[in-house]
Amino acid sequence: MEQIKLLIALPAYNEEKAIGAVLDKLPRKIKGVDKIEVLVVNDGSSDKTEEIALNKGAIVIAHPLNLGCGSAIQTIFNYFKKNNFDFLVILDADGQHDPSYIEKLVTPLINKEAEVAIGVRQFRLNNAPILRIVGNFLLSKLTNLFYGIKFSDSQSGFRAFSKKAVNMISLKSFGIEIATEINLEIASKKIPFVEVKIPSIYTQYSQKKGQSIFNGLNQIFQIFMLPHRKK
Repeated sequence: MEQIKLLIALPAYNEEKAIGAVLDKLPRKIKGVDKIEVLVVNDGSSDKTEEIALNKGAIVIAHPLNLGCGSAIQTIFNYFKKNNFDFLVILDADGQHDPSYIEKLVTPLINKEAEVAIGVRQFRLNNAPILRIVGNFLLSKLTNLFYGIKFSDSQSGFRAFSKKAVNMISLKSFGIEIATEINLEIASKKIPFVEVKIPSIYTQYSQKKGQSIFNGLNQIFQIFMLPHRKK
């Protein structure tokens, strides 16, 4: 009987202040999984991100330049396919996602309840910037309206995928619009998904790295444009 293999992957760019703690919290065992491998895609960092990841036992793929989050996720998908994993979890390297929820995301896929699991952040005014809450709400509503689907958190970076889903999803984006492209792929190809409630974690460090208003406007633009580019 073949082993069930899970890849936990983190795109990372200049995350030396946070990535070590995130890697330390990753689960070592998950029910229904025989082997867990950790991959960090170092997207052209100029700090000690790669050194820390290697010291923590992660496999590291390094981009020579900062190519963007989308490029890092494309690298993750390619590594997943090349090494014949069964399940994939992607989470941020800056501490915004609680690694203890990885099992909650993977379990519905192991049980064949869905092909994708999306972590839905539970925003509260006392623990998240108001602009982030409003922006995420608007982007989710626009995504649902134009893609004919219902996402509670369209911009969540904490997601799990089955092998079938990874093979169905075709990615071309290099920047932060990658989440929108994945949403479009899920919607257009009718990939079954479930949503899992997760806490929203915003530290002073992660808030300093928050998305600008320009990036938010770009995301709105991409929601409209991506369906035309993928034809």
